[in-house]
Amino acid sequence: MEKREQLYEGKAKKVFATDDPEKLIVSYKDDATAFNGEKKGTIHGKGVINNRMSNHLMRRLEKEGVPTHYVEELSGTDTVVKKVSIVPLEVIIRNISAGSFAKRYGVNEGIVFDAPTIEFSYKNDELGDPLINSYHALALKLATREEIETIKKYAFKVNDLLKGFMKEIGIDLVDFKLEFGRLSDGTIVLADEISPDTCRLWDEKTHEKLDKDRFRRDLGGVEDAYQEVMKRLMGE
Repeated sequence: MEKREQLYEGKAKKVFATDDPEKLIVSYKDDATAFNGEKKGTIHGKGVINNRMSNHLMRRLEKEGVPTHYVEELSGTDTVVKKVSIVPLEVIIRNISAGSFAKRYGVNEGIVFDAPTIEFSYKNDELGDPLINSYHALALKLATREEIETIKKYAFKVNDLLKGFMKEIGIDLVDFKLEFGRLSDGTIVLADEISPDTCRLWDEKTHEKLDKDRFRRDLGGVEDAYQEVMKRLMGE
């Protein structure tokens, strides 16, 4: 597959055209950002870890019936994906209180919910990705009612599967963000990535944070935390 011109560069990835109009190459970076880009830095080795971990999990999810944009891993940082039109909704699933949820509602971190919660935010950097509900999404024509129901169904299924995958390696899945896209025929598929950048992951025994909160909160040991998740997940 031929990598052609760069189409886009985001906070964590670059996207390139290919010789196939229905496929793109995503290249993961070591750049790290937090608080809507206000805090910037570098997490050495993050690009490789996030690429390989995300691909590993996407393959496992595909086997369990969750359609994804994943096609083929080309290298440590580069992956071929199906070209999608991203639905401008960030989908956040929460199993345990943490981060903005705890701050917003004035509760302690670490409260295990009886059932997972779901939130949508409008994917718009200029507005700071504000929280919205499904009625707002319909009013703004971000997605149809059917698409929103499909996204919710897949999001909760991904949560059930990821919780199981992480439990196997001694990690609690606290919360995580997903993005979905439309293929050229309108089919909704899971897109973006699943990594310590997009998930809160705590060691189930020590509750040590093994995700980007170590960068956000200046806890140190960021690279070690990412590598630990990768090592457990890939059995390396």
